[in-house]
Amino acid sequence: MSGTQTPVVPVDSNAEAAAPSKPVKAKKPPISTFNGFLFSIFATIGILCAWFLIYLFLLTPFQEARSQTIKYGNLRESLALQTTPIGGAIAPGTPVALIDSPSLGLSSQVVVEGTSSGDLMNGPGHLRNSVLPGQMGVSYLFGRASMFGGPFAKIERARPGDLITVTTGQGVFTYVVEDVRRVNSPLPQPLATGKGRLTLVTATGDGSGISWQPSEALYVDATLKGDAQQYPPGRPYVVTRSELPLQGDPSALLSLALALPLLIGSVVFGLWARNRWGLWQAWLVALPVVLASLWAVSQAAVQLLPNLL
Repeated sequence: MSGTQTPVVPVDSNAEAAAPSKPVKAKKPPISTFNGFLFSIFATIGILCAWFLIYLFLLTPFQEARSQTIKYGNLRESLALQTTPIGGAIAPGTPVALIDSPSLGLSSQVVVEGTSSGDLMNGPGHLRNSVLPGQMGVSYLFGRASMFGGPFAKIERARPGDLITVTTGQGVFTYVVEDVRRVNSPLPQPLATGKGRLTLVTATGDGSGISWQPSEALYVDATLKGDAQQYPPGRPYVVTRSELPLQGDPSALLSLALALPLLIGSVVFGLWARNRWGLWQAWLVALPVVLASLWAVSQAAVQLLPNLL
């Protein structure tokens, strides 16, 4: 009995040769420890720089607006109770006046005592060794040009005849703009007896417009309409260097030295906890501390920059 034979399928050697072969993926060489360390360093620096810029120009206006809301409530209360300070030694950060000038872009800005970089985070500040607005003599008010809402960003547009209204514990006073000047411009004429002048100070850059990289200070002089008020004794005769135009506050180095280790420690703790507990559990605990310490570091770093920025 003959068995069933299995048909032999001819093998096409050319077809086998023409069949595409799967590409073999080359393994990437592992990153060395040194290169990985350098990448981590540069990535961290890049993230911190991006955060700092976001903080300066996107977050600080909200911080200043919140401070203004709180200071405005405090000033209204003190004006109603007639307890608003009108001279002598006033604690920095205390609300002392309210300034309005639609033509200069000022709308109910609360003026605080002090002109250091930290004081000007709250809004315009009064130079402590000058008289308060409405009083005999020259009153100096400083304001930022770009950061923290830039309350004095538009005062460079002031023109002679523009009006500035200031409310203090001694009443409401109206000033008329005389001139806009820079450092090398001629100084205004000396005041007559019993008169007052208001000088607004901010930063300006080269060319037209206010720059966030200032090269000099800008001054707007305005004369008080009517007679000025007397000022009580006890006003400081000198101020620290950090309260002068375009000066940083070196005392913020202490705050920076305290906040920076906390930031580094919280980041290290988060990385350790991620390996120990898991990603979400670790950052749920570490993220609030990281953000709080990062905010504190940013605030201290800003105080080292010129106060009129």
